Amino acid sequence: MHLHHGDHHNHGHAPAAMTRAFAIGVALNAGFVLVEAACGFLSGSLALLADAGHNLSDVLGLLLAWGASYLAGRKPSGRRTYGWGRTSILAALVNGVLLYVAVGAIAWEAIGRMARTTPVAPLTMIFVAAIGAIINTLTALLFLSGRKHDLNIRGAFLHMAADAAVSLGVVAGGIAISLTGQAWIDPALSLVIAAVIAYSTWDLLWHAVELSLDTVPRGVDASSVRAYLEDLTGVEAVHDLHIWGLSTTETALTVHLVKPDAQVDDDWLHGVTHELHDRFDIAHATIQIESGRGNSSCRLASDDVV
Repeated sequence: MHLHHGDHHNHGHAPAAMTRAFAIGVALNAGFVLVEAACGFLSGSLALLADAGHNLSDVLGLLLAWGASYLAGRKPSGRRTYGWGRTSILAALVNGVLLYVAVGAIAWEAIGRMARTTPVAPLTMIFVAAIGAIINTLTALLFLSGRKHDLNIRGAFLHMAADAAVSLGVVAGGIAISLTGQAWIDPALSLVIAAVIAYSTWDLLWHAVELSLDTVPRGVDASSVRAYLEDLTGVEAVHDLHIWGLSTTETALTVHLVKPDAQVDDDWLHGVTHELHDRFDIAHATIQIESGRGNSSCRLASDDVV
């Protein structure tokens, strides 16, 4: 007997509020990138140019996350039976890779600049970076409410929050240069910015890698799920248990339950799947019931067989 129940929610869909957040965030940051890059070039500040390059990667990241959120809301088709939910995982993965490419470029240029420091305009650094801190903070606040349920949204929030902190660092660097006259502070500050970006991005990138490899999503305890299923009335064994992410917001489960009476009604199944959702946030559960009788044993009973 093969029974399925899907309790689908709209976590993967892009609600109107998030669509507006993406649109406003992209517009604000794209405009600021142009201003910051121009000011960095005119003032000779590598820190400003580095921050502008990072902000440009964030604009691309926001566009990727926005597109993935839109695609995740599309309905399944004959060929894409799970829909487009995995685009949100791919977007988070590409986002992380792009950020590390930006980190490498910033660090490479900063190391070169350490040997050939050039004068910078600290007041320009301070003024532009202060504007950036305000814009990044406002953008981060746009994603504050959705960060707990979606890796894409959390990535956008963390990037904007990190950018706000980095911009404040540039302000501090500009003040230090104006007080000491030491131009080497600018490339040194760029290295610090690169380190902050690398650190803040690592968890996002690794989380995306885990989801792309069908690892049990964070926040879901596989042993607790197994214990719950084993404790169900009439269930004697649990095997072929798999838990993975359909997207950055939806978790799926398949499992075989050995139930000698093999009597299952819709109310029983409904209760199990709702408990899986309420306790473990598993929205898409497929359960196969086996009686355990007869000469044919399940070839998937072993945990090392997929």
